[in-house]
Amino acid sequence: MIIYLASPYSHPDPAVRELRFRAACQAAVALLHAGRVVFSPIAHSHPLVEHGLPTSWNFWQRFDCELLTRCDEVMVLMLDGWEESVGVQAEIRIARELGKLVRYLAPELAAVSPTLAHVASGCAEAVQRPIGPDCRPTLAAVASEVPR
Repeated sequence: MIIYLASPYSHPDPAVRELRFRAACQAAVALLHAGRVVFSPIAHSHPLVEHGLPTSWNFWQRFDCELLTRCDEVMVLMLDGWEESVGVQAEIRIARELGKLVRYLAPELAAVSPTLAHVASGCAEAVQRPIGPDCRPTLAAVASEVPR
């Protein structure tokens, strides 16, 4: 199974784009350490943007749509701005139109290897609560929070 890691990127401030790139890379590494196959369009495209390509969804849409068709699921890294991101919202819409599973990952959880207890299918709110030794949810608890 291939995960498409969606995350916001475009921003007028290059420092914000750099932080978003690093966060996407950190999440991709955590997923790889967990044994998952992941593609991060931001990890791939940020170095290319540094060589003169645009940052806009209008430019990257054709490439990202092609990659979305080849991935099995989409994981949304919920960095600041993900809800307003034209690209992320389009990726979620396209994934759902293609019948792909969409999961949400809180950025603070990307620092550790995500498990099914950390990632809830289709339910952003389920992963925004703190998860730690005193409040680690079970798979059954997470599954019950997923909308039917």
